[in-house]
Amino acid sequence: MSTKEQELFKKLSDAVVEMNEDEVVSLSHQIVSEEIDAYEAIDQGLSDGMEKAGKLFEDEEYFIPELLLCSDAMYAGLDVLKPHIKQEEHVEKHKVIIGVVEGDTHDIGKNLVKIMLETSGFEVFDLGRDIPPQQFVAKAKEVGAKIIALATLMTTTMDGMDAVIHLLKEENIKNEYKVIIGGGPISQSFADKIGADAYAVNAADAVKIAKRLVKEAV
Repeated sequence: MSTKEQELFKKLSDAVVEMNEDEVVSLSHQIVSEEIDAYEAIDQGLSDGMEKAGKLFEDEEYFIPELLLCSDAMYAGLDVLKPHIKQEEHVEKHKVIIGVVEGDTHDIGKNLVKIMLETSGFEVFDLGRDIPPQQFVAKAKEVGAKIIALATLMTTTMDGMDAVIHLLKEENIKNEYKVIIGGGPISQSFADKIGADAYAVNAADAVKIAKRLVKEAV
């Protein structure tokens, strides 16, 4: 990656954190006009900025209004960049169920993961937010998904992830699905504790893990 690209991605990230929607749109158009990789711009610019905004929210330096303005800026950038992502063609579309667990209505991170999975050739079924455990399992069975991706931004709803895995084990179908978890309070040790197949640090990491897991499942 060139120094110029790095500088543009940093500016894009900073503009998201600073809630500067006009700057995000302007930089996104510049990235498109200079034929810089749109996927990289989303990953290292928009996604990076939202991660920083999420950290400020966790540290109580930002609150819901600021987080929403950051997400508005991020989505404005996505609208510009998404049509220019190079789609991976001629690949079998593996199915992924994604959603935010019951009790949590924060879906910014989940939406980023969904977009990046779709652009990487996955067929994504987005259940939305505040989803009860049984709905994840029912949808996975209905569509024949390979992966169930669970997100939360709240420590109080983390147990919903455990509940999904518990249901899969109860029905003796855990080995049919790969469960990826992620979100602000989630860690590798929590993933290990509940028996999740993987923990994703961010949206780009979730895509890499999903690709690896479907290869293992073949």
